[in-house]
Amino acid sequence: MHVNTLRRLTWGGFALALLGAPLVFPQNAALSLLAQCGSMMILALSFNMLLGQAGMLSFGHAVYAGLGAFAAVHAMNRMAGASAAVLLCIPLLGGMAGALCGALFGFVTTRRSGTALSMISLALVELVTAGAFMFPAFFGGEGGISTDRVLGPAWFGIDFGSQLQVYYLIAGWLFVCTAAMFGLTRTPLGRIANAVRENPERAAFIGYDPRHVRYLMFILSAFFAGIAGALAAINVEIASAENLGLLRSAQILLFTFIGGIGTFFGPLIGAVVGVLFTALLSTYTRAWQLYLGLLFMGLVLFAPGGMAGVMVSSVAVMRRLELRQWVRLAKPLFLMAGAMLLLSGASVALIEIVYRHGSGISDGLPTSPYPYGWMILCAAAMAAAALVLRCAGPRFRSRLAALIEERR
Repeated sequence: MHVNTLRRLTWGGFALALLGAPLVFPQNAALSLLAQCGSMMILALSFNMLLGQAGMLSFGHAVYAGLGAFAAVHAMNRMAGASAAVLLCIPLLGGMAGALCGALFGFVTTRRSGTALSMISLALVELVTAGAFMFPAFFGGEGGISTDRVLGPAWFGIDFGSQLQVYYLIAGWLFVCTAAMFGLTRTPLGRIANAVRENPERAAFIGYDPRHVRYLMFILSAFFAGIAGALAAINVEIASAENLGLLRSAQILLFTFIGGIGTFFGPLIGAVVGVLFTALLSTYTRAWQLYLGLLFMGLVLFAPGGMAGVMVSSVAVMRRLELRQWVRLAKPLFLMAGAMLLLSGASVALIEIVYRHGSGISDGLPTSPYPYGWMILCAAAMAAAALVLRCAGPRFRSRLAALIEERR
């Protein structure tokens, strides 16, 4: 299939997915969750502009989203009584606030690269978070600043009072921002940012100032982060100091790494998975942060390219083999899949047993005062599954390599 045709189909499918999601999940709670995913997807993509494209590891990316959120909230409070159409432009105002702060903080941050840049960004996020409590008139102190997204008279029947209308507002901005950030990767600035990431000395040798390139990318990244922050504020109708903190920045970093920084669509996947872990899994278990950490560690150790990297490599392998060759791989593949499911299930059971027994929390479920038998059973199942994977893994890889060589 031609590359341009595949690209059109991909963007068309993305647009249809955004339009059709409310038909599959019409409940208000589901629409609110989808809206959170949309704003986080923009935020993760904007962070990937720094790390994945320009090689800048920042620990303070939430600052620009948070300041964009505060700018949006204050603007909505001042524009109360205006037409609902004004809300369409509020995210752009948040983006401008993010870009302005990015220009200010980025001037200091991008004077260095590597570890020094990361430490400077860490210091800045702590300074901004501390400053948020020093200026309660603007930041609202611990309670934050609340607002009402229904500004005034409806615009063609739209007042953004319903969650469905808010979802489509965020979905529209998500599509526009994703297209803009993808287009940026095709520009000379995007290409030279990749060169600065790989070899700044060589980029400087051909006439480009690496610091200037990093500074421009920093401002653009802060602009899109500000849009994401404004959209999040519109969705929840509040902005607080938590939006600026280090924990929020670490969350963005974690989600982006889980999705994969090696591809453009990786952060989109990571944002969805991260929001689902945070919002859905937390309703089923109080150990959800442990599962998120284990997922992150597993991907870093065994799949550094993230979920997107696993998908890309899997598709590449699938395209290199014929159907009859896959039949020959079916037995070891199913054996490994079964062992992985057993390992995952036994691990989850062991974690829940230890957590509930150690914390004394039952969540309404029956608990045994001495669940050591179940713990030993889960540990034995994990050991058996790990042994199967250790034995079957090398055989599967060698057989796969032989089949690929045979295809050649």
